[in-house]
Amino acid sequence: MPSLKFINIGNGSVVAVDRIISILQPESAPIKRLVQDARDKGFLIDATYGKKTRAIFVMNSEHVVLSAVSAETMVTRMLEQTE
Repeated sequence: MPSLKFINIGNGSVVAVDRIISILQPESAPIKRLVQDARDKGFLIDATYGKKTRAIFVMNSEHVVLSAVSAETMVTRMLEQTE
């Protein structure tokens, strides 16, 4: 059985590293449309707890996860876990 690796995305929330397709910054209009489409379909998970969205995770399950931790910080955390 493969071991699952999780990464803390802020406020005590975690996601499975193997399920992440991409980590995006939320500023552009296409990314905002992606978030709205996920919201409309019921696939949006808001893990910001009311804070500003700083990173958006696209998962292989079509879910979109919002995080209050920056994309750069998330990549650093992922790299630190693999070492």
